[in-house]
Amino acid sequence: MSTSESAPGGHVLPDWVRWRQRPFPDANLLLLHGRVPALVDSGFVGHARQTAEWAREHTGRVELVVNTHWHSDHVGGNARLQREGAGIAASVPDADALRRRDPGCCVAEYLDQPVAPYTVDEPLADGQVLALGSADWQVVATPGHTAGHLCLWQPEERLLAVGDALSDYDVGWVNLALDGQSAADTALASLHRLVGLAPRVLLTAHGPLPAETGAALAKAVQRAQRLADDLQGAVWYGARRIFAYALMIRDGIPTEDVEGYLVDRAWLQDAAGQLERDPQQLAGELVDGMVRSGALVVEQGRLRAAAEHSAVDPEALRQPWPRDWP
Repeated sequence: MSTSESAPGGHVLPDWVRWRQRPFPDANLLLLHGRVPALVDSGFVGHARQTAEWAREHTGRVELVVNTHWHSDHVGGNARLQREGAGIAASVPDADALRRRDPGCCVAEYLDQPVAPYTVDEPLADGQVLALGSADWQVVATPGHTAGHLCLWQPEERLLAVGDALSDYDVGWVNLALDGQSAADTALASLHRLVGLAPRVLLTAHGPLPAETGAALAKAVQRAQRLADDLQGAVWYGARRIFAYALMIRDGIPTEDVEGYLVDRAWLQDAAGQLERDPQQLAGELVDGMVRSGALVVEQGRLRAAAEHSAVDPEALRQPWPRDWP
């Protein structure tokens, strides 16, 4: 395989791999050219058109979309790409739930993160080999961030598409309320499995490509260990990430509506129970702490996320919850 394309972080990628960083609320773009043109994850529904147009510009067509997991920032373009002829591949746990149209699919309603309806054409099991682009990739089950999370491993080039298992700056949050108290330990075990692969390049779904792959993995393991050792800290971490994302996709929330929005959310109610607080108390502490840290700002009467993110057309949020999907 040729290795001719320079990538951020000083890495050299095969010329059949195209990676591009995107700000929230989207996952990064990872396009695999060749015999089976494939896209790994498809971003947020509010930018589905841009995702599809970018993929067409660079490969002409997408034959397969492979989802590392079913959160809204990774599956939002699935419906559009599926209408245009792409197949959708996802882990067996996600595929089974989507086939049944479980109300909890994509954790969309629970997180208040809209997803356009889609189906899975190809369920993926751990160890399965997929032809993607110009190479064979191995499915690596990496539960933790979600129960059905997977990574993709290309052993000849030692490329690892990691989804939200880790990034250059952190690890994926875990949902102890829905996935159980062992979810943090599960995420840690998945990271140890990735370390054992000794990848050359981590193809991250958020943030830049880590310049030092080994250091990034070691840092992720340390961070995941801290979360496993401090489950209340893991709950706080998840709450901060979920709320910041809610603000990103809604162009902020009027300050007078913030408490009402939060106390109505199932995820916050669960977090309040785990942290032994009432929802109003947790809502206040969450907002105050994130404002003090600089993660949130008040601008023109709206509470907004400070991190870089792209605007979303409010009309794109008008999606049915999975309980009402056809």
